[in-house]
Amino acid sequence: MSAIRLLVLGAVRQHGRAHGYQVRNDLEYWGAHEWSNAKPGSIYHALKQMAKQGLLHAHEIAPSTAGGPPRTEYEITEKGTEEYLRLVREALVSYDQKMDVKSAAIGFMVDLPRSETVELLKERIRRSEEWRAAVTEHYIPEEGPGQLGHIGEIMNLWVHTADAEAEWTQGLIGRIEGGAYTFAGEGEPFVAVLTDDEENPYATEERHPEDLH
Repeated sequence: MSAIRLLVLGAVRQHGRAHGYQVRNDLEYWGAHEWSNAKPGSIYHALKQMAKQGLLHAHEIAPSTAGGPPRTEYEITEKGTEEYLRLVREALVSYDQKMDVKSAAIGFMVDLPRSETVELLKERIRRSEEWRAAVTEHYIPEEGPGQLGHIGEIMNLWVHTADAEAEWTQGLIGRIEGGAYTFAGEGEPFVAVLTDDEENPYATEERHPEDLH
């Protein structure tokens, strides 16, 4: 799964309608440029590609009186919303996804109902435990280095990472079941997007040609 696809769809959906620079600004505000491939070129490419695929609707906005080319604003379509929610669900249950996909899924999990999110996270733990059982049937972490030399440390890393993530996920489930956060259908959602006139403290200096229109 591509994290950039999930991130861009989620950012546009939170805005309602957004141009490329707004999407980029939000992803930088969330720190996604540090933990994912949410770079300017990738963002603009994803917007155009998903518009071609019918996941986003592109609106051509008239140029300002000061001149310059028209700016394109994007709005998520019904098909795009279905794809977005599918990606969130898939990422929440797939314990073996890369960190950028996992992070994006956690960031957007509140767009699902609370009970469904809990069930998806429980399924994530179940799959992780199933993988661990299959691995440790033939490999014991504590004996790994002796059996396989330093290569055994790779298996140690995988097993201990899975254990740590399962423990963290159990804690998250407990917090959600305890009433933390606002999920779909529960009221006004938490939206962390910037307005056009709001300064982004995490903005990068690099500019992209499409930032100008």
